[in-house]
Amino acid sequence: MKIICKKTDLAKAVQTVAKAVPAKATTSILECLLLRAEKEEITLTGNNLKLGIETVMPGNIEEEGSIAIQAKVFGEIVRKLPEGDVVLETGEKDQATVRCKKTKYNLSVKSAEEYTCIPDMERKNHVTISEFDLKEAIRQTIFSVADTSSKKAMTGELWEINGKELKIVALDGHRISLRKIKLKKEYEPRKVIVPGKTLAEIIKIIGGDPEKEIAVYFTENHIQFEIENTRAISRLIEGEYLKVEQLLSKDYGTKIKVQKKELQECIDRAGLLLKDDAKKPIILNIEENILSLEAVSNMGSMNESMFVVKEGEKLRIGFNPKFLLEMLRVIDDEEVFMYFTSAKTPCTVRDEKDSYVYLVLPVNLSAAA
Repeated sequence: MKIICKKTDLAKAVQTVAKAVPAKATTSILECLLLRAEKEEITLTGNNLKLGIETVMPGNIEEEGSIAIQAKVFGEIVRKLPEGDVVLETGEKDQATVRCKKTKYNLSVKSAEEYTCIPDMERKNHVTISEFDLKEAIRQTIFSVADTSSKKAMTGELWEINGKELKIVALDGHRISLRKIKLKKEYEPRKVIVPGKTLAEIIKIIGGDPEKEIAVYFTENHIQFEIENTRAISRLIEGEYLKVEQLLSKDYGTKIKVQKKELQECIDRAGLLLKDDAKKPIILNIEENILSLEAVSNMGSMNESMFVVKEGEKLRIGFNPKFLLEMLRVIDDEEVFMYFTSAKTPCTVRDEKDSYVYLVLPVNLSAAA
């Protein structure tokens, strides 16, 4: 095999597929990426058996062939090569040469036959979504996915398609994040659970251009994203997702409208005293058009107040400041509407169009004292 390509193109392709290569694996071949030069295409593949990413890059093929090469070392080498044309060719068995200007590496490689290629999916059931909409929806929900859970479904996001709407839901037992995307066409109803780890990598690949579209394909067990010259395929999570609709009541006893940036900065300041004690909450005191925030820990105390527009009853309620901050950071609106029922029931934050809904469970103030 012998190919010639631009260093920038090779670096971008390696960086893309390396997102599906584990740092440590049960077999060394899984720590490799596959490089194929055939049928007038240079293709790179990474695959950890749960997520596979394949991308086609520009370049000249002088001799066809394929190799599996250790992803981490190869990626670091390519990233630090000088700008210019890179020549990659195989010579003796299990050896490859990488040359760029005056730099030359001789690297050990493995046979491509040992590598597990990602499967080809049926291209029937799919939806088309703009890059911007999908990237924003994932960004605004992914923080609520559980890292680990006895309920496997909570480590993924529910994607529910109904007609011309895609609803994305994430939850971890302490909070719920929900985003809705308007689709250009009408699609058949569908529900799947997409692994959070998959979406955390997909969001790094998506460019975010509102004029470009992504095709998302579904089978019974897999989901595939097609992003320009890259495709990523992932297993879906089996099981039932929590029915969140019953938790998202629009009834409330107290409602406030508050400046998002002001509230976010205040919680951030209060959190400085609570970093070393995760059990200590930030307390919200809602009076007549005044919201006071309190933080008390072994390091000291802090109090700050701000103007709000209030409807309903006065309320004193506590929250984990991390959960409030992560929610506020992904909301783009300048003002947010917060709805409360009691000090022991969740706070709901939603916009007037219900394009997003966030629910955060409170902290029991007597138990946290």
